[in-house]
Amino acid sequence: MQLREMELDLVRILQNDARISTEDIGKMLQVSTEEVEEVVNKLEKEKVLVRYSSIVDWSKVEGHEGVTAMIDVKVAPKRGVGFDEVAHRIYRYKEVKSVYLMSGAYDLSVTVEGRSMHEVATFVSEKLSTLDSVLSTTTHFQLKKYKHDGTIFGDHGEDRRIVVSP
Repeated sequence: MQLREMELDLVRILQNDARISTEDIGKMLQVSTEEVEEVVNKLEKEKVLVRYSSIVDWSKVEGHEGVTAMIDVKVAPKRGVGFDEVAHRIYRYKEVKSVYLMSGAYDLSVTVEGRSMHEVATFVSEKLSTLDSVLSTTTHFQLKKYKHDGTIFGDHGEDRRIVVSP
């Protein structure tokens, strides 16, 4: 789908802050609120705008820290469907938050969330590794989140480095 420049700008605005009002978007793009609403409806219908979500710092919510793991998966692709069939089987599990086809040593990158390392390990050993096409996995547990989708986490304070200039 080819988007006009204004539509691209609108998508970028919503990607940065999905809670911004249609009135504010209209002012930023110098178009009417009605036109903003029409374009948003069109982009939602065409599945360009797929979902609106919040970024949550779960480390600040007592009892809800959880565990996130990135799993590299080596797969034997099937004739006629390539990696799509196994990716579909993997992303249907409730523990799986994302699946990407990758270049490099591994074929798929799978992000999994669980309540504990044991829960994630059980998912890998009992569900993921047992799939016919899966040849091997490498699991990386996320220890600390510094930045996600452009949002910086934690108390980063102000930059205290001394400015050096010629």
